[in-house]
Amino acid sequence: MTKLTPQAKTRIESLLRAVAQADRSLLMLDYDGTLAPFQKNPEEAFPYAGISPTLQEIVRTGKTRIVIISGRDANDVLPLLDFEPRLEVWGLHGLQRVKPDGSEQVSPLDDRTVAALAVARNWLLCQDLQDKAEYKVGCVAVHWRGLSENEAQTIRGRVLLGWRPLAKRACLDLSEFDGGIEIRSSHVDKGTAVRTILCEMNPDTPAAYLGDDVTDERAFQALNGRGLTVLVRPRWRRTAAHLWLKSPGEVLNLLKRWLRVCQMREPLSNGEAMAVNV
Repeated sequence: MTKLTPQAKTRIESLLRAVAQADRSLLMLDYDGTLAPFQKNPEEAFPYAGISPTLQEIVRTGKTRIVIISGRDANDVLPLLDFEPRLEVWGLHGLQRVKPDGSEQVSPLDDRTVAALAVARNWLLCQDLQDKAEYKVGCVAVHWRGLSENEAQTIRGRVLLGWRPLAKRACLDLSEFDGGIEIRSSHVDKGTAVRTILCEMNPDTPAAYLGDDVTDERAFQALNGRGLTVLVRPRWRRTAAHLWLKSPGEVLNLLKRWLRVCQMREPLSNGEAMAVNV
């Protein structure tokens, strides 16, 4: 169990009390590493046991807007969360938005970014690394999950050597994630998605964001001052998030308590305490 500081426990208690009292709340979640384990085959990255039914019940209370914000294509995430009503999913680090009704929006890329990503892709071909590559709108990624540490470090060093000058020259983001590295558009990120979503909610809406990756730091920064931010990882790292939880147990525990306060018929009074057991 993660040992929470008294300040972290107070933050959770305050958030849950606000969720219980509010007509509407907002829960934003990264997918891989937060709700589901990393898998060598991403199509097999189903949520941890208990996550999907708990999220589904939270949605059905009608009190919480749940949004998934992922680096993946949203259409790859949706089949892994196969329940009704469908969730809203932002994919491609905020470039793509798929609403619960299935309508999709993708932000256009400028010509400079498109050209630079083509150069990044051609570089991988020349380096014979195309079998480790993933190509998405606005992003090229290299994966080394499942390789030995020496192999992973060798590939990492080669990619950084080749992509760093390109990223600097074309003003692209070069980010490492759990099991790989990616080069992508710098104009939109997960923080952009969070800010857009917040603008669609009342300013006093209780809100939280849970994420595990370095790319989630932009989301933490966007929400800080407006809601609770939670780093989800087996081991702590330096972060802008308010607190740190481990998945799946501690994250599922928080989601279940979120569900319970949404199901309460009467809101908590100001003097009534909410037990914190994370």
